[in-house]
Amino acid sequence: MGRWCFGGFLNISLVLLLLLLVSRSNVAYVAAFPAEDLVVSLPGQPKVAFRQYAGYVDVDVKNGRSLFYYFVEAEVEPHEKPLTLWLNGGPGCSSVGGGAFTELGPFYPRGDGRGLRRNSMSWNKASNLLFVESPAGVGWSYSNTTSDYNCGDASTARDMHVFMMNWYEKFPEFKSRELFLTGESYAGHYIPQLADVLLHHNAHSKGFKFNIKGVAIGNPLLRLDQDVSATYEFFWSHGMISDEIGLTIMSDCDFDDYVSGTSHNMTNSCIEAITEANKIVGDYINNYDVILDVCYPAIVEQELRLRKMATKMSVGVDVCMTYERFFYLNLPEVQKALHANRTNLPYGWSMCSRVLNYSDADSNINILPVLKRIIQNGIPVWVFSGDQDSVVPLLGSRTLIRELARDLNFEVTVPYGAWFHKQQVGGWATEYGNILTFVTVRGAAHMVPYAQPSRALHLFSSFVHGRRLPNNTRPAIQD
Repeated sequence: MGRWCFGGFLNISLVLLLLLLVSRSNVAYVAAFPAEDLVVSLPGQPKVAFRQYAGYVDVDVKNGRSLFYYFVEAEVEPHEKPLTLWLNGGPGCSSVGGGAFTELGPFYPRGDGRGLRRNSMSWNKASNLLFVESPAGVGWSYSNTTSDYNCGDASTARDMHVFMMNWYEKFPEFKSRELFLTGESYAGHYIPQLADVLLHHNAHSKGFKFNIKGVAIGNPLLRLDQDVSATYEFFWSHGMISDEIGLTIMSDCDFDDYVSGTSHNMTNSCIEAITEANKIVGDYINNYDVILDVCYPAIVEQELRLRKMATKMSVGVDVCMTYERFFYLNLPEVQKALHANRTNLPYGWSMCSRVLNYSDADSNINILPVLKRIIQNGIPVWVFSGDQDSVVPLLGSRTLIRELARDLNFEVTVPYGAWFHKQQVGGWATEYGNILTFVTVRGAAHMVPYAQPSRALHLFSSFVHGRRLPNNTRPAIQD
């Protein structure tokens, strides 16, 4: 066994001092991590102090099914921060392309599509972040068994359970760390059902248990019939369709048996009104953010290929980021740096899967009973909604959370009212039973961190620290 030596003699005091310093630094923290997954640097990446890891975790060796992940350390003191899992929705859309490189990760693509710029409001200011392309068939996640691409909510949750167990073997120091489960859109299915599976694991495990401390889902699909009807109420309330069409839809349309785009009980007048509403809203409105300009992809693609695009096409938000991201993540040098696409997939990376055959019927699953079980296990649940989203509007989510609170016999513990960030209204919030919270984010879209990064970070920091959002304009604790 080697010894620390100084001037030819063993210096006990120096040894003790060095051991103390090592134990308080990132050295011991990093030593247990998989060196083969370390991302040394991404092409065009600004210099940062935190580390990144990316690679594959096998979830079914026999079928050759593996999920791709991207892990980012917290910006400061990662060994003291919790772990947050983020999943995008779809179903079948990439958490790496969405959450990691468009919303809450440490980098955004540059305007030329060949480099990165810092996201100063990244959620890694408050937590270590884990992004997973799930299920297999999404992004760089794959299976060698084609039938695996026929999947649904149950198989996705099972694979994510296996993924988490095996990921912890790569990163054992996180086994006892606080775990927060987060996501958006169809992750309103993914995250609660994963939490349910992990809590079932905890109930039956005599060994390792997941240290789940909270669930937060943004603009989540919770109950399809209510969320779809809320879309047309949103159109009407925002002046996007006329009174006549809006009132016709609200009075004549029965969404109770709405199944993946159809309803057997829809009258001709309902169908005509919905068709007219969609026509009036048109193709030049981003339904995920009705106040945001749209991007013209033909222009963007041309500029990206010429490597000239250096300016944003909309004040405040880069509306063409999705195209810049697509260009960047398909660069061979980027995929090499991320240890991605190890099987040389016969198709390029795309935000949403082109090979997945996801069960349409699963979108009709009512998630409220799942959230009820999570809450009954003592896990705080936050549902947050960008108020400019017409796809899964706050109108439906707020009603559903109120119904859930009523089912749980919860009293209102924080009355509905404004919350503040930087002395401005960040949105509105209410809390039930000291454990269930509904929050709106003012000026945010379906992808809340993308449209309102500062307010989103403040919300997330409050969530992971177990703090209520401030209901006055006094400066809050720094994010």
